[in-house]
Amino acid sequence: MATFRTVKGFRDFFPEDCALRNYIFDTWRAVARRYGFVEYEGPLVETTELYKKKSGDEITAQLFCFEDKGGRNISLRPEVTPSLARMAGARQRDYKKPLKWFQIGPCFRYEEPQEGRSREFIQFNADILGDASPGSDAELVALAVDVMLAFGIRAEDFAVRLSNRQVWMQFLQDKQVPEEQWSTFLSVIDKIERAKPEETATKLEALGLSTDEVRTFMAGVDGNHPAFAALRADLEARGLWHYVRIDATIVRGLAYYTGMVFEVFDLRHGLRAVAGGGRYDKLCALMSDGAADMPSAGFAMGDVVLGILLSKTPSAQFGITEYLNAQTGVDAYVVVADEAQRTPALAAVQALRAAGLRVDLSMAAQKVGKQFQAAENARARFALVFGAEYPQVQVKNLVSREQSLVAADSLVSTMQEALKQPIIGPLLA
Repeated sequence: MATFRTVKGFRDFFPEDCALRNYIFDTWRAVARRYGFVEYEGPLVETTELYKKKSGDEITAQLFCFEDKGGRNISLRPEVTPSLARMAGARQRDYKKPLKWFQIGPCFRYEEPQEGRSREFIQFNADILGDASPGSDAELVALAVDVMLAFGIRAEDFAVRLSNRQVWMQFLQDKQVPEEQWSTFLSVIDKIERAKPEETATKLEALGLSTDEVRTFMAGVDGNHPAFAALRADLEARGLWHYVRIDATIVRGLAYYTGMVFEVFDLRHGLRAVAGGGRYDKLCALMSDGAADMPSAGFAMGDVVLGILLSKTPSAQFGITEYLNAQTGVDAYVVVADEAQRTPALAAVQALRAAGLRVDLSMAAQKVGKQFQAAENARARFALVFGAEYPQVQVKNLVSREQSLVAADSLVSTMQEALKQPIIGPLLA
């Protein structure tokens, strides 16, 4: 007999996993909306040419690409920025600038799965289009910081490692490195802390540079560099500059970045970057053949590394537990102690649900003890017992163990008031 398993690199979300995922989504949305961002969504599938135009033919090695029944070459999206640039370019005149847009959804990359990296992942993307000022850069860094804090990640547990590609552009111009070799150089810098020193030296020598002069230059790039002056002033005014660490090795691997770049890292567990992004002033023009020339900046935060970090961070557990308790329990469980009262019990269930309460019951006749066990399993705050006392209903607080008889026709209003009380305390005010 065949045993079916999840496709390599993809994930099942059982109810507890789905609840955690929703907690992450709700936190992302809440913080983004505090910053005035509005939500958008793009398609899961785009033409493969869209991704090639942004990243070149080599991107196809990382794509889930295929030919559809119409003979079109299409791909599951590996990221959302190309779709955003296409969408914004198509309707830029319909929106006042700047556009502050965010998106949450799955992406797909054909890579070897490992810790912190999966072939299917979910990203939170936040972008500002149509504003070239350092204020946009600061707004995005501030948003990334506040998202981390909202998850209960403390200031001492993470840092924003930040740089600016313009610093390197000036270095390469001063060293007279041909512009067509700049992307090769940036790729070397992107991997300089992970690659073998001799490999780095060989690659730099091919560009007419030495490891010593590159590292000497990097050592001189700090928070006092003019490239960071405006951004630093903005973040200092917000009280957020202390989260930033200037790090010239942060260049981001994608070629379209043009200025400020940053990545968010945890400081205790050595995980991959939790988030990353930067300024990409030329991408919208590229994706629209020059029709929409909008300076832009943005970042993405993936759920895979974030989920690992949350599981390893004690200070994050309170918020998760509180959310899961609120989302996975029910307010009341209706216990039918006398099957003769099932009809009024069902009517009460619907009335309570219509009033916004979370209510469950056994859909078939069961012993009362099993129904109370089901109420406990459902983490119900109250049990509503329909039995011999009807038209009065026995209301039991399953936390404090207090109980009272309530008239069936006032059950909805009584329960609404009871749920306003502290979880542990008198059943009725």
